[in-house]
Amino acid sequence: QVQLVESGGGLVQAGGSLRLSCAASGSISSISVMGWYRQAAGKQREMVATTRSSGADSVKGRFTISRENAKNAVYLQMNSLKPEDTGVYFCYAEINAGPGIDYAYWGQGTQVTVSS
Repeated sequence: QVQLVESGGGLVQAGGSLRLSCAASGSISSISVMGWYRQAAGKQREMVATTRSSGADSVKGRFTISRENAKNAVYLQMNSLKPEDTGVYFCYAEINAGPGIDYAYWGQGTQVTVSS
């Protein structure tokens, strides 16, 4: 069983910064992809950034994703936050389960609220 545990969410004023962390634990052979998605109230979940993509246009130049392989961890540094960045942020990972087989896992989510 694999678990993803996020931390670092909270309340911040517009223009401020937050750093989200996510660590994967459990039966892990290798991790293909790690990343972050978010879901605002009443909206669909959307990709923020992954280790395989360049990130959403709305966060380019403000958010930076990084990965620490030795800790099976991924981080999201969020700068110049805007009220529209408010939402629940979910950690995501694709974990290898055999040749050509990856399973997707999600964290429980961490709330980010940006006040104007």
